[in-house]
Amino acid sequence: MHADEIDPQAKAAIERQNQFALPHSHRGLKLFRLVSRATMLIQNRNNPSVGAIIDRTIPGPTGDLNARLYLPDADGSFPTVVFFHGGGFVLGSIGTHDWLCRHLTRESGCAVLSVEYRLAPEHPFPAAVEDAYAATKWTATNPDAINGTGDIAVVGDSAGGNLAGVVALMAAERNGPTISHQTLLYPAVGIEKDQPSVQEHSGIVISEADMKWFDGCYYESEIHKRNPYADPIHAESVSGVAPATVVTAGFDPLRDGGKAYAGKLVHDGVPTHYENYEEMVHGFMTLRDVDRAHEAITDVANDIADALVDD
Repeated sequence: MHADEIDPQAKAAIERQNQFALPHSHRGLKLFRLVSRATMLIQNRNNPSVGAIIDRTIPGPTGDLNARLYLPDADGSFPTVVFFHGGGFVLGSIGTHDWLCRHLTRESGCAVLSVEYRLAPEHPFPAAVEDAYAATKWTATNPDAINGTGDIAVVGDSAGGNLAGVVALMAAERNGPTISHQTLLYPAVGIEKDQPSVQEHSGIVISEADMKWFDGCYYESEIHKRNPYADPIHAESVSGVAPATVVTAGFDPLRDGGKAYAGKLVHDGVPTHYENYEEMVHGFMTLRDVDRAHEAITDVANDIADALVDD
């Protein structure tokens, strides 16, 4: 399930990132977010171009949600990818995943609507779920507002992968909206502390202590964590959800949970493409200096295009 060694480019990238340790306190979190935002602004100066980028708001369950629409460099209307960023439900933003969303737009030929949902601990479960589902419903029913065709997919990485999977489950159980594909990138689903991936790879990008702190901020209780809309692996059945692409990384503590959920999808009859990048780490598809990340984005974008563009 993992290579002999971490990819050298990925190893160098995470060593640079590890200069900033995640604070396990609410007070430290505010400073960490400020530093992350400043770093992000510098990094995003050289991001690849797309046809157009529109910052806007869309209606959420308790107020407007910030969103960023990326349009391909082409004429016409486009299928839409609704994207949810990672960050343990505590960190992350539209800006932190700008580079990835631009590449998904360029490689898939789809529009990408990146949604900024409410974060914990200020807004614990189910706030992020409510925002993600509301954003997806709005996207499906307002194609003219986003130059869309009405065909949609949901995509997310890490915590965002959890949200994409949950939205797909909710859509199946609530008779809509229609979702053509779900793409879960090293999703935060099905994680158990005794899994080999957690025991062997804690501390590579994220530690067991980090995951425990994220859980405490977001779920607040074990009862909430067992809710299928908090983690879709607890659903009795996922047989009606959209076809899926599930990506994991060999040196990721979340690997075995993602693999387990891919197995559940297959068991329940959902067409599923599962890919484990054995030499990669958690979050690798946001590492711009890693060649394998670019290749993985292209592979994922091809799956999305096959589901949406080529229909």
